[in-house]
Amino acid sequence: MKEIVVISGKGGTGKTSLTASFAFLSKNVVVADCDVDAADLHLVLNPKTISRGRFKSGNLAVIDPAKCISCGKCELLCKFEAVILNKKTGKYSVAETGCEGCGVCVRFCPVQAIGFPERDCGEWFVSEVSCGKMVHARLDSGAENSGKLVSLVRKKAKEEAEKSKAQLIIVDGPPGIGCPVIASVTGADAALIVTEPSLSGEHDLERVADLAKHFRIPIYVCVNKWDINPEKTRGIEQYCVDSGVFFCGKIHYDKNVTEAQVNGRTVVEYGEGACVREIINLWETLCRKIL
Repeated sequence: MKEIVVISGKGGTGKTSLTASFAFLSKNVVVADCDVDAADLHLVLNPKTISRGRFKSGNLAVIDPAKCISCGKCELLCKFEAVILNKKTGKYSVAETGCEGCGVCVRFCPVQAIGFPERDCGEWFVSEVSCGKMVHARLDSGAENSGKLVSLVRKKAKEEAEKSKAQLIIVDGPPGIGCPVIASVTGADAALIVTEPSLSGEHDLERVADLAKHFRIPIYVCVNKWDINPEKTRGIEQYCVDSGVFFCGKIHYDKNVTEAQVNGRTVVEYGEGACVREIINLWETLCRKIL
């Protein structure tokens, strides 16, 4: 079983459109949407959910008003100003969005009026899609620990791949170089970095490439919308040559990409033309290198 992660140094480079097209071009594959902070792969793969579960992570302080003696010690100790006094009732409560789950108020409450349950942060799903199975998730607004949810989605994806005897997992990773990206690439067989021909695209490519190299993940690079800035594209190709990274291909700018998204379909099933052929060639090249 192989696991390919599609990532980018910044958002908006087109990695999700490519991931969806790669999934459509494959058979009996498991797709994992690990961009849990802004998951949108489901918009073009149209999954039908077959199982789901809650994602709990960290803790949340909860004051029991029946036990609270309104001493105000929790408000005094809270460094995040999450404890709120209701002036009408004289009772305290904890603002869910302000609580960092440090547990200081729980430790020092003189009457043990503060509970500390696990925080409900979101939901994960296993779904059926036309190419196989898809594992995806929804992180609640303001919820933290997205890296932990990414690890959970990858774990579920491997379980589904073993059940269905799928030989390939395609991961739509998060953008950037933070904790969720690290959680999505560690242990993967390869990472395809999607970038665009701009100054920020070039800069963020180098950052995420350094990250993947640090974890010894074989990396491949492609440039999306390369014809918008051919000179910058040549610069990225030269960067790949100089740094020993395999340049996998480049894709024209094509309005059909946006139209495909609006119509809830992948690019390769929606239209024809140079862009589609380039995506197919890119996928075939990647498969020859990795599988």
